[in-house]
Amino acid sequence: MRDIGVDVNRPEGEWDGDENCPFYGSLRLRGQILEGTVASVGMKSTIVIERHHVRKMEKYERYDKRMRRLSAHLPSCIGEVSVGDSVKVMECRPLSKTVSFCVIESTEGESQ
Repeated sequence: MRDIGVDVNRPEGEWDGDENCPFYGSLRLRGQILEGTVASVGMKSTIVIERHHVRKMEKYERYDKRMRRLSAHLPSCIGEVSVGDSVKVMECRPLSKTVSFCVIESTEGESQ
């Protein structure tokens, strides 16, 4: 197992030879670290994460709730995640048209 340069818990699962794994494969991580809640797990080795944030509307002097969804690669060594789990993702090179993040840590339960 290699050091990815971020202080996270070591993954529990087995590695199945996936080269796009930051811990056992050759995928390099860089850039942002984001946290969110798992919204969908329907794709093979890819999950969808929702991030909620609040935006101030100057004109109306109110706040607006917004949500952003992003796709992230789920390495086999992280293990199973389910809808509602809180995950931490980190930016990587583009792995597909919509996937530019990789899951580095997973915790069970609702976030925020």
